[in-house]
Amino acid sequence: MTNDQRLALVRAVHTAIYAVMASASFALLYAGVTGAHGRWWAASLVSVEAVVFIANGFKCPLTAIAVRNGAAGKGAADTFLPERVTRHTFQFFGPLILLAAALLAGRFWWFGWG
Repeated sequence: MTNDQRLALVRAVHTAIYAVMASASFALLYAGVTGAHGRWWAASLVSVEAVVFIANGFKCPLTAIAVRNGAAGKGAADTFLPERVTRHTFQFFGPLILLAAALLAGRFWWFGWG
């Protein structure tokens, strides 16, 4: 497999993970706002993602793999999404996840799991 093919594979996987994690983040927010049940999959995914980022010094390991395979430019071009979409990922999703967690904690505190 050539570097270009590996880069395309990494970008495709990273784009898919980005979409899944964005969906999980919004699902947590939805659960926090509405009290919807069954969002443990989202909480699990977001928790695993947080551990991965923390363990890698708050950097995505797929970005490093993309750079090793030829990704260049601002934002390292590590997904198929435009850089203007991914540029503020941490600034957008970090507070969104914290808000979702606070809402879920508040719901648990006031209403319990029922």
